[in-house]
Amino acid sequence: MEASWCIEKRGSIRNDSFRDNDNIPETGCLSIIVLGASGDLAKKKTFPALFNLYRQGFLQSNEVHIFGYARTKISDDDLRSRIRGYLSQGKENEGEVSEFLQLIKYVSGSYDSGEGFTLLDKAISEHEFSKNSTEGSSRRLFYFALPPSVYPSVCRMIKSYCMNKSDLGGWTRIVVEKPFGKDLASSEQLSSQIGELFDEPQIYRIDHYLGKELVQNLLVLRFANRFFLPLWNRDNIDNIQIVFREDFGTEGRGGYFDEYGIIRDIIQNHLLQVLCLVAMEKPVSQKPEHIRDEKVKVLQSMLPIEDEEVVLGQYEGYKDDPTVPNNSNTPTFATMVLRIHNERWEGVPFIMKAGKALNSRKAEIRVQFKDVPGDIFRCQKQGRNEFVIRLQPSEAMYMKLTVRIILCYLFCSSYQFGCSSNSF
Repeated sequence: MEASWCIEKRGSIRNDSFRDNDNIPETGCLSIIVLGASGDLAKKKTFPALFNLYRQGFLQSNEVHIFGYARTKISDDDLRSRIRGYLSQGKENEGEVSEFLQLIKYVSGSYDSGEGFTLLDKAISEHEFSKNSTEGSSRRLFYFALPPSVYPSVCRMIKSYCMNKSDLGGWTRIVVEKPFGKDLASSEQLSSQIGELFDEPQIYRIDHYLGKELVQNLLVLRFANRFFLPLWNRDNIDNIQIVFREDFGTEGRGGYFDEYGIIRDIIQNHLLQVLCLVAMEKPVSQKPEHIRDEKVKVLQSMLPIEDEEVVLGQYEGYKDDPTVPNNSNTPTFATMVLRIHNERWEGVPFIMKAGKALNSRKAEIRVQFKDVPGDIFRCQKQGRNEFVIRLQPSEAMYMKLTVRIILCYLFCSSYQFGCSSNSF
C-alpha cells in the first residue's frame, strides 16, 4: 500500500478517494477505523499509507480522525509508539509524524461482542460532534486489517452498532483485504454474508499491491509507448517471470501464514494481478469496468496448471515458530508455470515465483526475449535481451542489451535504463 490505495470495486480498479456517487457530499467529518490496529498488516501497511496520504494533503487534520480497534488492551500512546517506527521519519518530517499520531485514538474490544463496538461508536460520535457536523456530512470508513474468518461477525457488529447516524447524510463503507476466503466456495460464502448486511456500493475489495507506483505504471508503459507494441507478443518474447522474494520468515505471523501458505498469501492475489496487467489487451478506455473486462479475459484464457510444472518448498526453521504446528507442510516457497491460451501468448510460459526466508528481497517482472535469429556473433556469453521492471526495493526499469563494450547508463525520471554487455 503506497501513497494511495487502489481499490477493487465491483471487480474493477478504483483510485478515486472512495467516491461512488457524485451527488453524495464529500465534505464534513471523516472517521477512518482500522480494525485489527495492533496487527502486522496495520502497522506495516495501513498506518504508513494513511500517513503518506496525510503528508500529501489528501487527509486534512480538521476533518479526519483515525480510530484503531483490536482485542489487545493498550492505550492510545501505546498504539502510537508501535506505529511510529514504521512511518517515514527524519528531521524534516518529525513534526508531521507527531501531528499525524495525534489524530489516532485506540479502542479495545472483541470482534464478536456489542460492548466493544458500542464503545467504538461512542468514540466516533464524540469526534463527529466536536468536528461538525453542521457544515457537512459524517463519513465512516472501516478498514479490515483482519483475517477473513472474522469478517462476518465484524460486519454484523458494524451494522448493528457503528453505522453513520448523521441527519445531514454521509456514508458508511467497508474495505476488505486479501485473502478473501481460502477457495471459491469460502469466497462466495463470505461475499454472500457481507452482501446480506451491506449494499454493493458500500463494499470495497482491496489488493494493496496495486498501489505500488510501477504496478500502476504498467498500463501506461505498455500502451503509451509505441516501441513496445510490436514486441509484446509470442513472436518476440520467450518467457515472462514474475518474482517475489523476501529475506525474512514469518516473524510471529506463523499461525496466520500456516493457514494460507505462500500461494494464497502472495501468488493468488498480488502476482496474479500483476500478470493480468502484463498480459491483458488494451482496454477500450481507462474506465474501471473496461480494465476489469480485459483482466477477466486473461484469467478465462488461462490453462489448468500442470503438476509437473509446480515446485513447492518450506524453509528450514519454519516449524520452530511456536505458532506453527510441528507437522505443518504449508509451503513457504512456490514456483509454477502458467500458460495463456490466446493469440498473443500461446506458447509463452509465465513463470511465477514467491518465497520467504530467501537470500535476497526483491519483486520484479522480467520479460525475456527470444534469441536473435541468424546470430553472426555466436558469443556464448551474449545472453538474451531482457526488459526488467523492479517493483521493490529501489523501483527501477532497465533493459539488457548486447553491445561490444559497456557504453553508458541513461537516466529517465526516477527510473533507470542500463545498457551493458554483461548479465544483470
